[in-house]
Amino acid sequence: MSLKLGDIAPDFEQDSSAGKIRFHEWLGNSWGVLFSHPADFTPVCTTELGLTAKLKDEFAKRGVKAIALSVDPVDSHHKWIDDINETQNTVVNFPIIADADRKVSDLYDLIHPNASDTLTVRSLFVIDPNKKVRLTITYPASTGRNFNEILRVIDSLQLTDNHKVATPANWQDGDEVVIVPSLKDEDEIKQRFPKGYRAVKPYLRLTPQPNR
Repeated sequence: MSLKLGDIAPDFEQDSSAGKIRFHEWLGNSWGVLFSHPADFTPVCTTELGLTAKLKDEFAKRGVKAIALSVDPVDSHHKWIDDINETQNTVVNFPIIADADRKVSDLYDLIHPNASDTLTVRSLFVIDPNKKVRLTITYPASTGRNFNEILRVIDSLQLTDNHKVATPANWQDGDEVVIVPSLKDEDEIKQRFPKGYRAVKPYLRLTPQPNR
C-alpha cells in the first residue's frame, strides 16, 4: 500500500551512516524530509546529497531534519560520502539509511517493479512533527530534485498550519496569500488579517502574508 497524505509515516529502526536510527525518536518534534536514492555512487543523487548538505541552515531555520536512504550498506555509504564531500565541496551532515534488507523501502513503497525490481525509486516525503506525511514526490531517475520547491512547500505548510490561508500558484515566502473560502465572518477576517484583503471574486480573496 502506498502512503497517502495525512498517513502516519511508518516508524522503523535501521542502520545508517550515523549509526542506528529509530526514526520517530530521531525525528522528535521536528519536521522531516526523507528521500530515497536508487544506489550509492549515482551521479544525480551525488549532486542532490551535496545540495542538501549545503542547505543545512535553510532546513534548520524551518525546524527540518533531512535523512536519505539507499539500499547499499553502511561501508558503501561512507565511501560515497567521501566522494560527495569532495565533488560537491561540502560536508554531508545528515544520515543516510543503509536499507540493505529493503525494510524501509517496503514500508515506504520505494520499490516500483516497472522501474526496477531491486533499486529504490527517487521518492521524497515531507513529514510533520505529528509524524504525518504532508508531501510526497517521486522523480524519474533522469531528473534531479528541485530543493527550492521542497523548501517552498515546507514554508507553505508551516504558514497554512498556523493561519486560515492557502498559497497560490508559484507562491514564494512573502507573497500574497489566499484567505480560505470557509472563512466567512467579517469580524474574524478583520481580526486575523488586519492589513485587509482584496476580493478578486467572492471565493478568491488575497491578503498580505501573515507573520509565520
